[in-house]
Amino acid sequence: MKYSMCLSTNPAKFDAVPFKGDFEVNVKKIAELGFNGVELAIRDPEIIDKEEIFRILDEAGMGVPAIGTGQAWGEEGLSFTDPDSAVRKKAVDRVLSHIDFASKTGGTIIIGLLRGILRAEVSAERAESWMKEAFEICCCEAEKEGVKIAFEPINRYETSLLNSVEDGLKFIDRIGSDNLGMLLDTFHMNIEEPSIEESIKLAGDRMFHFHYADSNRLYPGGGHIDFKSVLKAVFDIGYTGFLSGEHRPDPEPAIAAINGLKYLKQIEKEIKEEK
Repeated sequence: MKYSMCLSTNPAKFDAVPFKGDFEVNVKKIAELGFNGVELAIRDPEIIDKEEIFRILDEAGMGVPAIGTGQAWGEEGLSFTDPDSAVRKKAVDRVLSHIDFASKTGGTIIIGLLRGILRAEVSAERAESWMKEAFEICCCEAEKEGVKIAFEPINRYETSLLNSVEDGLKFIDRIGSDNLGMLLDTFHMNIEEPSIEESIKLAGDRMFHFHYADSNRLYPGGGHIDFKSVLKAVFDIGYTGFLSGEHRPDPEPAIAAINGLKYLKQIEKEIKEEK
């Protein structure tokens, strides 16, 4: 199995991206820890030095399995369901601006909280209609460049729009684009899914990417999720992509990252030995 770690290209408020700050230093550190790639959290592709990022990644031999867009929501308040049509358009345009970078890295574009929340003055039907329209535009343009998009079910305390894997799959079916799949995240699944394992199996080959964090959003082994059972389910569906760490940096980023990586690799070894 391949492992990646979330890394922000810009300063960010979100604490579940363990690595922020000096990009080159962080890429080298993540590589030294034994990861195969970095999942990049990019607020705006227009304000990063893409060529320098490519150089750093190439020198470190690191892949980019996915690109997170959540900072556009967290830092700027952009979303597909904002009552202001200008904000909705800006959110769509922001996703479209990721396509070129994604096509060059092979990374899947993640849409999590950028889909928005349900505001009191907007009906659920209207919000989902706006969201559907936005996804259709993004998927259509991304498909032209061979880029995949992953929808992320997020727990009810962060948004009331599409929290479960089952609801997410129904939404994906409504869009009807082959390049739209899912990102599953164990932290959110622990809150929303009756069975994390069964939900992974339900997603099957529509699972494009995978986030790991324990029940308290610490690194795996820091909470109560049964990661052995979870990894077995991931293997059972034939997933060959990356497992990506999106967890809190406690007690500090490198220690959290290596603790989680060692824990999962040991479980992976045990599963293989049992076969």
